[in-house]
Amino acid sequence: MITRQELEGKWKQLKGQIREHWGQLTDDELQRVKGDAEQLVGVIQEKTGQSRREIEDYLEHLVNDGQSALHHATETARQYADVAGKKLQDGYRQVEEQVEARYVEAKDMVRTKPLESVIAAFGAGIISGVVVALLLRSNNRS
Repeated sequence: MITRQELEGKWKQLKGQIREHWGQLTDDELQRVKGDAEQLVGVIQEKTGQSRREIEDYLEHLVNDGQSALHHATETARQYADVAGKKLQDGYRQVEEQVEARYVEAKDMVRTKPLESVIAAFGAGIISGVVVALLLRSNNRS
């Protein structure tokens, strides 16, 4: 037999399926039982004439299907999270490799062409200074 805790825990989900299966139940009747398995079985027996065993079997089937669907959804979400985590790690590794390659290139450039490297750094500094000065100047006007 389905336990009261199982039925109460899933009452909002199951109520619609119960109403769909036993269309002769009213919303008021379902509201009155509020997930109490004994009362629900009694109301359904009274309305439909079905046996207690048939009703309990169907309710257990609903609860078990819900648990199976929840387990499946949880497993699918875990798999997606694993794939996303692996993709993120791969992306991180690629960025790390590219940064390291550019660092090695810059290091080699400085070693093989020190004068050009100093001139390039000086030029980049001048350009950065001009851009910052222009930005500060335009902010002061605002």
